[in-house]
Amino acid sequence: MAENIRLEVVTPEKQVVNDLAQIVMAPGSMGEFGVLAGHTPFMTSLNTGAIHYRDENGKDQYVFVSGGFAEALPDKVTVLAESAERMADIDLERARSALARAENRLEDRSRENVDFARAKAALERALVRIKLAGGAS
Repeated sequence: MAENIRLEVVTPEKQVVNDLAQIVMAPGSMGEFGVLAGHTPFMTSLNTGAIHYRDENGKDQYVFVSGGFAEALPDKVTVLAESAERMADIDLERARSALARAENRLEDRSRENVDFARAKAALERALVRIKLAGGAS
């Protein structure tokens, strides 16, 4: 039986995950990466996306993350995220409302005070949340 690795996902407000995992996969800034027990230590920034991990019982788990950093050690992965939510905690209607607001901001190019970079980031976060919550059409 393979060794497990500890996964901790924290935001400035709370600890979102503290589980044992068989494998952890996360959206690194240079692409998705995977970590098993005994991995070589490294640190990377994160993109908006999903952390996918297989818990100690072999069940797949998903966590939305937006920004932050991940540190992989041989026995632990620590994620310090700007925001994070377990898949079951995602409010699908709230994500759909955020998507609509972001789309409206991006479509209205006549407004000079629109921060398009922020609107694009909000759009990306909403799309990932909707996909994780199973609301993608």
